[in-house]
Amino acid sequence: MINRDILTKFLEKKLNIKKYEDYCPNGLQVEGRSNINVIVTGVTASLDLIKTAVDMNADAILVHHGYFWKGENSNIVGIKKKRLEQLIINKINLYAYHLPLDMHPKLGNNAQLAKILNFSCTRRFSKNNIGWIGKIINLKRYNFKKIITIKDLFHHITRKIGKKPIVIGDLNKKIYEIGWCTGAAQNLLTDAINEGVTAYISGEISESTVYISRESGVAYFAAGHHATERYGIKALGEYLEKKFKINHYFIDIDNII
Repeated sequence: MINRDILTKFLEKKLNIKKYEDYCPNGLQVEGRSNINVIVTGVTASLDLIKTAVDMNADAILVHHGYFWKGENSNIVGIKKKRLEQLIINKINLYAYHLPLDMHPKLGNNAQLAKILNFSCTRRFSKNNIGWIGKIINLKRYNFKKIITIKDLFHHITRKIGKKPIVIGDLNKKIYEIGWCTGAAQNLLTDAINEGVTAYISGEISESTVYISRESGVAYFAAGHHATERYGIKALGEYLEKKFKINHYFIDIDNII
């Protein structure tokens, strides 16, 4: 068991949340009971995740996508009211970490996606070094050649994350360096192109992304916003479970995007 305030301060320091100018508040978003023994983690603080946490008698929920985003309606009505009501009635703490979780060098989404896909990071790029660049390691395990093709990478990603990505590019083209940034980071494709990668992976795809990929010759993989960001919050929960001897459960609420 850990005290809520102690956990809040620990996570603030561990994830260095004051470093980032973000689109939402990072840290404790909804205050619940003071002592925490059971933590549920998930990508997004949806109503389904909250109801599952209630059924599991959770004391806290940790997510990547929380509430109170810049520009959203601040009125507590409709969907927001239902979500907050369940948290408050059941005295469940809600913690949310957006950019700090993306950026963490070990527990972050990019770091954990690299671990899942067997990528080694050689350098970082774009604002705050949020984008990662590297190569695939442990190739013999997957019977890949030293230099793989776009098609090989498509099958590799599908096997490892359980989702077929949308691919723009020549499937027979050989890959040297790969760039990646989880979630809705398709806007970093141009930055990745300027870094000289031959393929770039993110979660979502925009209409303009298709033309940028085609005209640059750099392959683009849209592997799913949710699918690429499952691993950071799960790793954070597992870390806290081990460090503080509390119970942690990762709940994967399916999302096709």
